[in-house]
Amino acid sequence: MDPINHMVDNSSLEYTPTPGPLLKNIQSPADLKKLPKTQLREISDELRQFIIDTVSMHGGHFGASLGVVELTVALHYVYNSPQDSIIWDVGHQAYGHKILTGRRDKFYSNRTYKGLSGFPKRSESVHDAFGVGHSSTSISAALGMAVANDLNGTGDKVVAIIGDGAMTGGQAFEALNNAGFMNKDVLVILNDNNMSIDPNVGALNEYLADITSSKTFNRVRDEIYDLLGHFKSAGETMRRIASKLESAITAAVTPGSLFRSFGFKYYGPVDGHDVDSLRKTLEDLKSIKGPKLLHVVTVKGKGFAPAEREQTKWHAQSSPFDKITGKSLSAPTIKITAPKYQDVFGEALVQLAQKNEQIVSMTPAMPSGSSLLPMMHAFPDRAFDVGIAEQHAVTFAAGLAAQGKKAFCAIYSTFLQRGFDQLVHDVAIQQLPVVFCIDRAGVVGADGPTHHGAYDISYLRAVPNLIISSPLNEQDLRDMMFTASEYNEAAWAIRYPRGASTGMILRDNFEKIAIGKGKKIRDGEAIALATFGPIGKYAVEVCKAYAAKGIQVAHYDMRYAKPLDTQLLNEIALKFDHLITLEDAAVVGGFGSAVAEYYATLDMDSLAETLSSENKNYPPRLHMMGLPDRIIEHGTQRELHDEVGIGPDGLQKKIASILAQKKISEFSS
Repeated sequence: MDPINHMVDNSSLEYTPTPGPLLKNIQSPADLKKLPKTQLREISDELRQFIIDTVSMHGGHFGASLGVVELTVALHYVYNSPQDSIIWDVGHQAYGHKILTGRRDKFYSNRTYKGLSGFPKRSESVHDAFGVGHSSTSISAALGMAVANDLNGTGDKVVAIIGDGAMTGGQAFEALNNAGFMNKDVLVILNDNNMSIDPNVGALNEYLADITSSKTFNRVRDEIYDLLGHFKSAGETMRRIASKLESAITAAVTPGSLFRSFGFKYYGPVDGHDVDSLRKTLEDLKSIKGPKLLHVVTVKGKGFAPAEREQTKWHAQSSPFDKITGKSLSAPTIKITAPKYQDVFGEALVQLAQKNEQIVSMTPAMPSGSSLLPMMHAFPDRAFDVGIAEQHAVTFAAGLAAQGKKAFCAIYSTFLQRGFDQLVHDVAIQQLPVVFCIDRAGVVGADGPTHHGAYDISYLRAVPNLIISSPLNEQDLRDMMFTASEYNEAAWAIRYPRGASTGMILRDNFEKIAIGKGKKIRDGEAIALATFGPIGKYAVEVCKAYAAKGIQVAHYDMRYAKPLDTQLLNEIALKFDHLITLEDAAVVGGFGSAVAEYYATLDMDSLAETLSSENKNYPPRLHMMGLPDRIIEHGTQRELHDEVGIGPDGLQKKIASILAQKKISEFSS
């Protein structure tokens, strides 16, 4: 869950900082265990420095991994990975884990094309017990593994490390409830740094923050321990009373009461940067059976002063920076004037909200990434960050819409997957006009398969009472938002990609876009292209190149995957015998599939009068171009588009192949 907007491809540099004298000898957790306990602080310092040195050159997630260095060292010193399973929730905090488990010398390639994944990945290492990328899954996975260990009789241990932001996710509480009931041997470590990508929200976060910083709690606990010490010479009855007194007061003033209610033994809060104390605590907990929760307090960005001061900014970095001052080392470049699609959305939403007081907005924990912050600043009582709670976000929007508000839900494509049932049950069935602004649609780049917005068209097309649209450019995005803001007959989904828009000059005003109507961008004779969304920019580029050679390829910007512009599709079919559909989404069930379904079910008799002998191949032969039916790994957006053949080169090759079939030379006039 990540605000990195661009990753510089440094894979060609193959620069790996020199590890410290202890770290250079560690290729696995077994090597770490060879160190005496007295050197754990030193290896922690070397590990933290190695992360700083590498990320300062190559970029990546930063603050979270620095915050758990000591915890990572202690975990791998005490537990026996891969026999024992260590599960990192989300995975932003797993850099130290990767370095200690045999990937130190390749860590420079982290998040680059064909390099290491930015998240734990089962196929990458046996030490990555569970693949992650979305939050709040670790406790569920850990419980499943613990049950399997019992069934297999292995006796192996399972540890889940979850951040305080991820702990606010509903799935985490479902898993806590089930794990406590099943009474399985699971250790949950709550990494409490009071900081996720954006500031955490919710009652639980405030509760944890108040407790861990409470002078009253720490004073009372110390006084209880002192009191017990005075009772050592007293009788058994007095000791039992003192023990009950300690338990009662501790339960009243610590989060233990919350987690104990789920059936967990609670320990903490403890200092997450005292590696010796962490080691001792983990050794003790390893011998205690049943569900346990260790509350560890850490500082995000620990050891790098700029990251400690500005934790949101230093959650991740995309370009080289000075590892002392934090200042960028990137060479001065010409300023890119094209705004990101996210920022176009954010500005347009504020302008629309100024015109329409019924407009409200929400996002599940991504106000900065989705550019909802301008709305939150302009209209704080009409813009909401609901936390890591995608299902709640969708139904919350439905509740607002049920009371006459125009709800704009800003949500990443892959996060909307988590709220699919709510979209159907609470929005579509009730025909509520919620507008889903689907950010990160298509391949997203370095975050890889857990964050690629590949499936939204496919999983939305089957839902009734829902319009599915995508703009070719930022002007269309603004106008689609305006049109959706005044449409109250159904829900509306507007999908747009991560990153820069075209940089075109925008109108100050908004204009309505006819629902279910596409637009002819370029006329042609040889072949037709029907594109859906901003990936149509490749078609513009390729068509222009072919026109320079005297070959006119038609281009249609369809704008809507549902409802389809059937009139435009009929026009295409009557003129062309080959049609290429292009989308930055899964080809299975996507926009191209919608076109294929239309042509397959078309009533030919209805077009009989318009058909001629030249249309004997009607409907046209369809060539669907999109993301293939496999998992797409990480890399830049352009690298991935080229890999799967939907970039400009792939589109040009497809056209050339069709032209060869039609026996038309590219060089004919």
